[in-house]
Amino acid sequence: MNTSATQRIQSIDILRGLVMVIMALDHVRDFLHNDAMLHDPLDLKTTTPILFFTRWITHFCAPIFLFLSGLSAGLAGQKRSPAQTSSFLIKRGLWLVAVEVVLITLALSLNPLYNMVFFQVIWAIGISMIILGLLLRISNKIILPLGLLLIVGHDALQYLPQPKNVVSTALLNILFTARLYIIPLPGNHFLAFLYAVLPWTGIMLLGYAVSAWYVNESHQKNRRLALSSTGFLLLIAFILLRSAIGYGDPSPYVSQRNITGSVLAFLNVSKYPPSLQYTCLTLGVGFVFLAVTENSHNRLANLFKVYGKVPFFYYVPHFYLIRIVTIVVFFASGYTVKNIVSPNIPFLFRPATMGFSLGVTYLFWIGIVALLYWPCKWFAGYKQRHRGKWWASYV
Repeated sequence: MNTSATQRIQSIDILRGLVMVIMALDHVRDFLHNDAMLHDPLDLKTTTPILFFTRWITHFCAPIFLFLSGLSAGLAGQKRSPAQTSSFLIKRGLWLVAVEVVLITLALSLNPLYNMVFFQVIWAIGISMIILGLLLRISNKIILPLGLLLIVGHDALQYLPQPKNVVSTALLNILFTARLYIIPLPGNHFLAFLYAVLPWTGIMLLGYAVSAWYVNESHQKNRRLALSSTGFLLLIAFILLRSAIGYGDPSPYVSQRNITGSVLAFLNVSKYPPSLQYTCLTLGVGFVFLAVTENSHNRLANLFKVYGKVPFFYYVPHFYLIRIVTIVVFFASGYTVKNIVSPNIPFLFRPATMGFSLGVTYLFWIGIVALLYWPCKWFAGYKQRHRGKWWASYV
C-alpha cells in the first residue's frame, strides 16, 4: 500500500468527517433548541457566548466541505481523463440538485406538497460540480484564476448599482448575493434560495486546484508546508481585512463594550453569501488542519474518518433522523395535530416555542451522531468491497 496516498486520503476523510459531525449540531439546534425560531444566535444583542459559539463553529462546515469536494474531484481526476472527470462531475451535480429538491426539502419541511422548496448547500455543491465539469472541457488553466476571482471579487458587487428589473435581481441573488431569496410561484408555492451559487463555486474551484499538490507522492513534506503556510497566510489576511482594511464582508467589525463582545463581533463574519473574510477564516483553519493530520492514526481521527468516508450516506439520513425525533418531541410536549402547521414557519411539527435548553440540545446532537456511526461504518466497508458498483460513487 502506498503510504503517502493513504495518509493523504486519511487527512481529507478526517477533516470531512469532523465538519459533518459539527454540521449536525446546527441542524439539531434548528429543530430542538427552544430559542432557535425566536432569535438569531449570532445577534450580539440577544445571544450568549455559548449560543454564539454553537452556531459560529458550524460556519466552518460548508466552505470546508465545498473545498474538499473540489479537492476530491481533483484527486479522482488523476485516475480519469478530463472528459471522464467532466462527465462524472456534471452527472453527479445534477443528481445532487435533484436530491436537494426532493429529499432534503421533504426532510426539512415534512410537507409532501412541497409548498416551499429549499436550495441550500447540496444545491450549491451540485451546481458547482456542474460548473467545474464544464470548465474542465475548456481548460484546466482557468480553474484557479476563476476560483480566486469569485472568492476575492464577489464582495465588490455590494458597491455597484443594484439592478432594477425582476429578472436581473433574481439572477444577482441566486448567483451572487442571496441570504434568503424567495421566489413566489402559483398555487402558494415558493422557491427559497439560501446559498448564492458562484461564491461557493469559487471555493470548490480552489479545492480542485490544490489537488495538484497531491500529485507527487514523494513530496509529502513540501505539501504539508504548502498547506500550513497557505492556512496561516489566509488567517493573517482575515485579521488584516477584518481589523484594518475593511473589504470583504458586508458587516464591518465594530468594537463592543467589553472584551467578550468585541471578540464575538470580530469573529461574526458573513456566511450568506460567504464573504472573503469568512472564507479566509474558515479555509485558513481547514488548510492548517489538513497539514497537521496527514499522519494522524489516533482513535478520534479514526472516529471522524467513519463519517468522512460516506458523507452523503450520513447527510441525508441525519436530517430524517432529526425530524423523526422532532415529531416524537412534538407529541410528547403535548402538541396535537392542530399545531402541526405553525404561522410563518415552513417546517411542520416545529412550533416556535417547542424545544429544550442548549445543554439538552447538545445531548440530542451527540445521540443522533452516535446512532449513525454503525450504519456509516457498515456502508464504508460495503463501498470498499464493491468499488466496481457504478452507483456507489453517487452515495
